[in-house]
Amino acid sequence: MGRGPMTADTLAVAWAPRPRLFSGSRARRPCHEHHSLALSACPLLAAIMVACLCGCHRDQHQPTSITLDWKPEPEFGGFYQAQLSGAFKNRGLDIELKSAGAGAPTWQLVASGQTEFATAAADEVLIARARGADIVAVFAVYQTSPQGIMVHHSRGFSSIEDVFTHPGVLAAEDSTWLKYLLGKFKSPNVTITSYSSGVAVFLAKRDYSQQCFVTSEPLLAAREGSDPQTFLIADVGYNPYTTVLLTRGETVRNHPQRVKQVVHACREGWRQYLDDPSAANAVMAKLNTEMDARTFELAAIAQKPLIETDETKKSALGMMTAQRWTELAKQLVDLKVLVMAPPAENCFFDVDKLSGN
Repeated sequence: MGRGPMTADTLAVAWAPRPRLFSGSRARRPCHEHHSLALSACPLLAAIMVACLCGCHRDQHQPTSITLDWKPEPEFGGFYQAQLSGAFKNRGLDIELKSAGAGAPTWQLVASGQTEFATAAADEVLIARARGADIVAVFAVYQTSPQGIMVHHSRGFSSIEDVFTHPGVLAAEDSTWLKYLLGKFKSPNVTITSYSSGVAVFLAKRDYSQQCFVTSEPLLAAREGSDPQTFLIADVGYNPYTTVLLTRGETVRNHPQRVKQVVHACREGWRQYLDDPSAANAVMAKLNTEMDARTFELAAIAQKPLIETDETKKSALGMMTAQRWTELAKQLVDLKVLVMAPPAENCFFDVDKLSGN
């Protein structure tokens, strides 16, 4: 995408001593792809969940829940802003935001009727549908995935390829994006080891690189006096929509107007949050005391260009295209994550084109 490497400077970080460590590192959560791969090995579980679809109907007059697949952090800021500003309420929606926590199986919760909406990643939607679940995406927060690899700036790397062509250590989970990179940069010189979260080893070893979210670990490492430089995996071709709002296809078909109102409220909330995240950050900080106010502020700054792009400025926040879904589906098949991918048009809905009550 041509942005080049992200450094502490490009994250607009002015680092001062922080009162305590932010221990709730975003990458502590098992990555979306790794979790989905584990599910693909359990067709019986998938079949049971799909069977639940037939018996899990909710009264549309009951409160609607949105289950978030991590703790309250800036990646969910627009949802909290929509609640705070009345964007949900003004559309007649009684929305409850739930935090499912680390490694939460959110699409399964949607498939089984335990929540009407949830957040996940686009590749999870494809895998869910390949397993027979009637899961669809209706809004995508991150147009550019925040998944990246963090290295020491002093190593002088100019691209993510340097991570794989130079000796050293890369700490990463066995994930779809890692499979993609290993296929792209064959016979790597780097030694790949397991990832255990945090930045302690990174701080201690110059030749150590690790997976990260650009809104998390680089901020922590820089505040601890290190020199993080981050390369986005999206820049080399693997870029699933991330923090995707999903629901059941049945919900879209039977209650299109409610789905439209939810999406429009989310879009309004995200517009307000991108313009001024302070109010929602204050609300989330009370719910997630592991992250301090300064880190909330910096993470909101770091993620903004990943959410608001030239395309969203022309169309709308949360937009998705069939081309992006088709490309991702092909990548999952090429990586042998899926034997056959579902059609792109079955994976997402443009709610602005929906009609009905």
